[in-house]
Amino acid sequence: MKIAIIGATGLVGTVMLKVLEERNFPVSQLLAVASERSVGKMIQFKGKDISVVGIETAIEAAPDIALFSAGGQTSREFAPKFAEKGTCVIDNSSAWRMDKDIKLIVPEVNGYLLTGEEKIIANPNCSTIQMVVALNQIHQKYRLRRLVISTYQSPSGTGQKAISQYHNEKAGRTGEMVYPYQIFDNCIPHCDDFLENGYTKEEMKLVNETRKILGDPDIAITATAVRVPALGGHSESINVELTNEFELEDVIQVFRQTEGLTLMDDIRNNVYPMPLSSKGEDDVKVGRIRRDPSQPNAFNCWVVADNLRKGAATNAVQIAEKMNAIWTRTPVGDELAK
Repeated sequence: MKIAIIGATGLVGTVMLKVLEERNFPVSQLLAVASERSVGKMIQFKGKDISVVGIETAIEAAPDIALFSAGGQTSREFAPKFAEKGTCVIDNSSAWRMDKDIKLIVPEVNGYLLTGEEKIIANPNCSTIQMVVALNQIHQKYRLRRLVISTYQSPSGTGQKAISQYHNEKAGRTGEMVYPYQIFDNCIPHCDDFLENGYTKEEMKLVNETRKILGDPDIAITATAVRVPALGGHSESINVELTNEFELEDVIQVFRQTEGLTLMDDIRNNVYPMPLSSKGEDDVKVGRIRRDPSQPNAFNCWVVADNLRKGAATNAVQIAEKMNAIWTRTPVGDELAK
């Protein structure tokens, strides 16, 4: 299978290469695509040197799948050009997520929507992905009524320049400022641009994308997204109000049985998810599960995931695996286990 990675030299693109290799995705030819200034540079994939090419070269090669991680403007301009060649585009930007004709996919949650005919598929926002993995089965059993979300997001979600800002500030060096304030030794309640309603784009992604993925426009959702000085992983404190009554042990059992989710909830032994315990892993982690005594049918939980893996690269590769399974009628994931 011929695979293109658009943005192969970037933070997420680099992880996509790693995940493709780790999961032994059937790549017969890899097209590593980056900006013109990177054309000709060499990257490593499965022990081989791959020369970086320009995006027009990749379009003409008509790959089977193109994994995009190069920003919304690039996706808007070039995803349709790949699609015209018959390529399936899996896009990690926000460009197509809320398009009514484009599917927004988290394989463990709504991968069943894929038919194999899709030419552009949207990869959700990193914070949305980890939350819907954790809460989808809860929603199926009890129906989500309202979510109050506070995120604690790594600078890695902004990109390499934000990581450089963090390291410069930690070392006492001056350098380019991606954020309006220092991020080292600080928390900034400002992820993405502010909108007219006072929320940021990141906060509204959690609202709109969650409703689309779960197929329920009536879930009440409010969010505050905060950038914190933890380089690996996003964390979320979620207050969950359900329509139906529940026993807390039953909720914990649902979490325990949820695909792609690891339960870490043993407060007597100080076991709970943290960015450090999620770094480099694909599973979403959940813990600190407790009933909310202030509200009927409500509980709190703490959800953590590696934002560069399940929050971006791994989810995109899992979508590619689903498409390949449909095309070749090969089992994948739980189907393979059966």
